[in-house]
Amino acid sequence: MCEKTKFRLPINWLVIALILSLYILGYFFYPYLPERVPSHWNISGQVDGYSSRTFHVLFFPSMILALYVLMSFAPILDPRPENYKKFQGVYEGFRWVMVGFLIVLYVVTTLFALGFPISIGRIVRFCIGVLLIFIGNYFGKIKHNYTFGIKTPWTLASEEVWNKTHRVSGPLWVVAGLVWIISVFIPEKQSFVVSMGVLFLVSFYGFIYSYILFQKLKKE
Repeated sequence: MCEKTKFRLPINWLVIALILSLYILGYFFYPYLPERVPSHWNISGQVDGYSSRTFHVLFFPSMILALYVLMSFAPILDPRPENYKKFQGVYEGFRWVMVGFLIVLYVVTTLFALGFPISIGRIVRFCIGVLLIFIGNYFGKIKHNYTFGIKTPWTLASEEVWNKTHRVSGPLWVVAGLVWIISVFIPEKQSFVVSMGVLFLVSFYGFIYSYILFQKLKKE
C-alpha cells in the first residue's frame, strides 16, 4: 500500500477553494430560492423533477467535492497505479474540466431556480461537447488502467488492444463533441436524439473494434 500511495494525484487547493465557494454561494442565495428547486429536465427541456432547496445547496457542492477527492485517489484504487504517472497531465486536465462542468451546472440550475430564463439543456449539451472533445483529443495518451478510459473486457485484457482502441476512437469522440456543441442550435427534442445517438455510435464502435482486434491478435 505504501508503494501505491506514491501515485496519488495531488489535490489542487485552488479547485478545492472553488468548490467550497459554492457553499457560500448557496448560503447567500438560499433565502431567495423556492422551496422546490428544479433538478431534472426531460428531452423537451421541461422540468420534470424537483428537490428541496436545502438538498440543492448542500448535496450538489458535496457531490462535486467527493468526486474530485475520489478522482485524486483513483491511482491508489486502480490495479495499475504506476501508469497514471504516464498521463498525469491529461488526467489532471480532465479533473479540471469535470469539476468546471459540474460547477457551471450548479450555478446555472441555481440561477434558473431564481427565475433567470436559462436554457439548461443547451448549456449542458455545450459543456458535455467540450468534455468529449477534451477526452477524445487525449485518448491516445491514456495508458492502460482500470478506471479511466474505454473499458471493455478486451481493452482491459490487452495493453495493445487498449492503445489501438483509444487511438482509433479519439478522433470519433472529438467529432461527437462537436456534434453535441452544434446541437444547441436545433430544437431540444431533436438535439437530444442526435447528440445521444452520436455518443452511442462512437461508444459502440470502440466496443466492437476492441473485440475484433482482440480476436485478431489472439489468432496471430
